[in-house]
Amino acid sequence: MNETVNTESLENIEETDDACHPMFRDVPASVEFNKLRKRLLRHARQALDEFAMVRPGDKWLVALSGGKDSYGLLAILLDLKWRGLLPVELLVCNLDQGQPNFPKHVLPDYLATLGVPHRIEYQDTYSVVTEKLPDSATYCSLCSRLRRGHLYRIAREEGCNALVLGHHREDILETFFMNLFHGGRLAAMPPKLVNDEGDVLVLRPLAYCAEADLAKFANAMAFPIIPCDLCGSQEGLQRGAMKAMLADIEARMPGRKDTMIRALAHVRPSHLLDTRLFDFAGLSVG
Repeated sequence: MNETVNTESLENIEETDDACHPMFRDVPASVEFNKLRKRLLRHARQALDEFAMVRPGDKWLVALSGGKDSYGLLAILLDLKWRGLLPVELLVCNLDQGQPNFPKHVLPDYLATLGVPHRIEYQDTYSVVTEKLPDSATYCSLCSRLRRGHLYRIAREEGCNALVLGHHREDILETFFMNLFHGGRLAAMPPKLVNDEGDVLVLRPLAYCAEADLAKFANAMAFPIIPCDLCGSQEGLQRGAMKAMLADIEARMPGRKDTMIRALAHVRPSHLLDTRLFDFAGLSVG
């Protein structure tokens, strides 16, 4: 992560006053929370700037699942927008996928209380997943693909230029190692991409934000968290193994996760083995 990025556009983050978005009116007044909030804002703004995510006047569809990461994403975007640092229109969307015992009232009630524009969409993808997969299988991968397809559709219907997701630093690193160990390729989770149809951008402003920071932030903000295990499925064993491996590395060598993220931004094709990226055949002496 490049901490030397131009911070001129971040000056307002260091200001403290009573004006704030309604989501922040009852937050802790502690120094620790203020530092955490500013750190998350700084990292999000860094990703927005470095990957050129913001085009003034665009409209973003912000996916809200009800988990800590998507709540954190929404809070950070609203905070930046309130400070005049995010000149885009935000529309929050929750996709109710028909999981048993899903508390349908939680998100619309919370968003309405805050006055946040939102759309709640019901699509029973849960039944589709359970019909196609055996009981012993994990649902997450297929469920995610179905959800993404509906979110693209909703983005088009609402005139949104981008779909904004709450994936964070650990999500990116876990994906990288899953591809390395199981996919036989060097690839991670890009902070910015265009969907296959070429009409919707996918943005991940939390690319530099640590999952532990988002967990502390969610606890301090008292978000009405909806667990992601409502369907009874378990997190994929491969991703869980990557998460445990990274946690062990970080415990043994603190700061390694930040180093790994920096490494993903400093690729040297000449020091890898891909002949499509570097002309090894053309190398000669003299």
